[in-house]
Amino acid sequence: MANFRQVFNLLGLLILGLGGMLAAAAACSAVMMMRGREAEHGAFWGLLIAAGASIALGGVLWRATRAQFGMLGRREAFVVVAAAWVVGALIGGLPYFVWAWMSPGQEHAFRNPVNCYFEAMSGFTTTGASVLDDVQSIPSGLLLWRAATQWLGGLGIIVLFVAVLPMLGAGGKRLFSLEAPGPAPEGVRPHIRETARVLWLIYLGMTLVESVALRIAGLPWLEAVCQTFTTVATGGFGTRTASIGGFQSVAVEVIVIVFMVLAGVNFALYYDAIRGRRRSVWRNTELRVYLALLACAAAAVAIALVFAGRPLALLGGGEAPATWGNAARHGIFAVVSIQTTTGFATSDFDLWPFFARGILIALMFVGGSAGATAGGLKVVRIIICCKVIVAEIERAFRPNVVRPVKVNRTAIDHGMKLETLAYVLIMFAMFLGGAALVALCEPASSGCNFVDAGTASASALFNIGPGLGLVGPAKHYGWMTDASKLVLSLLMAVGRLEFFPFAVLFMPRFWKAA
Repeated sequence: MANFRQVFNLLGLLILGLGGMLAAAAACSAVMMMRGREAEHGAFWGLLIAAGASIALGGVLWRATRAQFGMLGRREAFVVVAAAWVVGALIGGLPYFVWAWMSPGQEHAFRNPVNCYFEAMSGFTTTGASVLDDVQSIPSGLLLWRAATQWLGGLGIIVLFVAVLPMLGAGGKRLFSLEAPGPAPEGVRPHIRETARVLWLIYLGMTLVESVALRIAGLPWLEAVCQTFTTVATGGFGTRTASIGGFQSVAVEVIVIVFMVLAGVNFALYYDAIRGRRRSVWRNTELRVYLALLACAAAAVAIALVFAGRPLALLGGGEAPATWGNAARHGIFAVVSIQTTTGFATSDFDLWPFFARGILIALMFVGGSAGATAGGLKVVRIIICCKVIVAEIERAFRPNVVRPVKVNRTAIDHGMKLETLAYVLIMFAMFLGGAALVALCEPASSGCNFVDAGTASASALFNIGPGLGLVGPAKHYGWMTDASKLVLSLLMAVGRLEFFPFAVLFMPRFWKAA
């Protein structure tokens, strides 16, 4: 049986940590309130009450389960990782709920606890799907917290946990491997705690550089920090209803594109580059395919937009003619945003020609690199699947030839090939099942068709944010039933943890003593 005392002890520490971060957000809100922003009053109290409740709950849970911390077993690691995301979303959604009920006479989406949970889960899993139809009506303190949830979830709450808690010991490796995205997380140092620290230092460095760049581009510090948090995390929560299109700035768009591309790269490669191993970085097969996919898809979308000749509907208002310059500007942005699963937008791509939308839908499934903050199936898995298919085709007419499947000059063993193919198949089944459930949960009066339900399911499962139709880049998820939002919240968590840490909890044999 799992050692639940140990599980609850770690969850108590996690809740304490989130409470401390809520308190920091409340302090920022207090500063803004003292500068004359009356709208921050409710946000400050919402954040402060949520922080107090979290610290009290976490403290009680931690003290009640204190004991000598032994080895964290594999069973306990699975439970902690799965529970951390479910509990984290409950804590993360609390300030939204408190703020909404402290705003008298205002009927707000956040008065519904399911909406609060959906928004927080979307934040921590870096999905970027929102129930809000007017982002700018939210106080700055809550917008900062909303962006911070994505920043915390970018590399992973547990990865941060491993970096700062020395008592986890070898158990930290189990937690790290279960949460780190990709089929084979590549450590940058032998010690897993050092690996987590290095990854977070690289992440912090990217955050600092982009924040300064956006400030130089003309954004106020608050918006620069919020947009940075959600860019390096490939999250997509913006500070404006019109997303990045609301800034109507080429400089801002270029900066965001650059950092979306960087955030979609395996973070272990940055460590190799810092250590001077630049040649091995460029030889990385996944990196080359990732960049090639971005370039080819962006070119194809831009050409499709020009030949369609339709004006581009801008999210910031108005239209732009489909010139080569405009097609390249908005096509590149959309392709990078969707493949890196960030979910920002400058133009309503739901109105683009079918060919361009088809490419974007395909990119939703592909995603970024393993070991990056991006979601999706991951480029390396697509590479492995393609190579396995080619090898099987060759074996059909040359049965005596044994040709190993290699990635980065390393042969992929049979277990990894089987795991990759099984994972891709499972995720497609989850996507179809999620789409069917959403379609069943929505009444006929909602107008939800299979395109809406299907892209909503894909968007949640692969942590993207916008889909097509009723959940397109100019729309939101607030119209959905609570049942649909809970289904999508589960898909977000399953996609972020890549299925298996959740799936094992539903197997009776998992709970039996070894």
